[in-house]
Amino acid sequence: MKKFFSTIRNIFTIEDLRVRILNTVGFLIIFRLGSFVVLPGIDPSKLDDNVAGILGILDTMLGGAFSNASIFGLGIMPYISASIVIQLLTMAVPYFQKLQKEGDSGRKKINQITRVLTIAITFAQGSAYLAGAIPADAIVLENKFLFTLSSLTILTAGTIFCMWLGERITDKGIGNGISMLIMIGIISRFPGSLMQEAVTRGMSEALFFLLEILALFFVVMAVVLLTQAVRRIPVQYAKQVVGNKVYGGQRQYIPLKVNSAGVMPIIFAQSLMFLPSMVGGYFAESSDVAQYVATTFSNFQSWEYNLTFAIMIMLFTFFYTAISVNPNQIADDMKRNGGFIPGVKPGKATSEFIDTVLTRVTFPGSLFLAVVAIMPAFAQMAGVNTNFAQFFGGTSLLIMVGVILDTLQQIESYLLMRHYEGMMKSGKLKGRSQNIAVA
Repeated sequence: MKKFFSTIRNIFTIEDLRVRILNTVGFLIIFRLGSFVVLPGIDPSKLDDNVAGILGILDTMLGGAFSNASIFGLGIMPYISASIVIQLLTMAVPYFQKLQKEGDSGRKKINQITRVLTIAITFAQGSAYLAGAIPADAIVLENKFLFTLSSLTILTAGTIFCMWLGERITDKGIGNGISMLIMIGIISRFPGSLMQEAVTRGMSEALFFLLEILALFFVVMAVVLLTQAVRRIPVQYAKQVVGNKVYGGQRQYIPLKVNSAGVMPIIFAQSLMFLPSMVGGYFAESSDVAQYVATTFSNFQSWEYNLTFAIMIMLFTFFYTAISVNPNQIADDMKRNGGFIPGVKPGKATSEFIDTVLTRVTFPGSLFLAVVAIMPAFAQMAGVNTNFAQFFGGTSLLIMVGVILDTLQQIESYLLMRHYEGMMKSGKLKGRSQNIAVA
């Protein structure tokens, strides 16, 4: 405990780090305050707080702003959707590939295109949000056209403001700003969910509640292992004589993450899982099979839903890993810089070796990711309430763990640069190597 307080004191001793932490806290407070400002023309007492399904997951990420019909009702999600679209286009469209290779100028153009696409997506999602997520009796403004136009404008401005807050956190604060906004929205729901679960259990089921907390602890530790786990491929660089000095000759590593895809497979799979129930609902009256599909895939605890969900996550994990990690590019960069994997020929053989290793580590990673994704369903089957069960896995837990680890890494870098002892006894976060080959 003494060492912990000493580390906290060291953190606030560094002026730059202290200012960045205070800036981050200030920006996050502004974001949370905006989540409670309701759109003009809406009676908040008539809003439905119980949002289920994929909308419930979205509401959790936004910290309740979605169900509150606030000016940040869509939050940063349209920007994330636009970023995903641009990232996929970068993999497939030559124009975007060319922009990516142009350096800073290309990145500025991509960012500008992403912002314009964000506005378009916000208008589309905002229209669906106003039409389907807000009860008709909650709208008190008589002129529906004026309400829709003003609300779309405010929602778009709110999303752009959230995007600006995220960029300010990245520049002036600590951690990745966009990820921090999502994480603070998720964490804001945790105390209330925990208190609700504790009150529900009461003293009669206090032991069961303690077992839930213990299970949550082990699930979080497992997710940390999944996030940090890497397969290091040794790379040897040939010695080069430049003038009177000898360069190279050292051994470094290529870190291939067990979960290179992050939370994207869960997001993609979750986005598609509502389609079977929707399509089945249209034909439910004329077909018994369609009615069965609609009923089964509307139940998040059914084995059919969870099996399909897990399989889709595994498939999307391989797909997203394939488009985000390019073994051919890694092999070419190594060959250009005079690096080689011991026992493997440079060029095509190196690319095939990296691809084989990547496939082998991705399979257990995708399997583990699928298990983490369906853990909330098992938690609900065990009797955990819906709100608290979402923290036992899925997108929420993966985002929280990933963002917290990334933020701790940045804080530790500041400490080590000022020659303070890091946050771990080893002086660095576990799972990270000092010798990493950058491809």
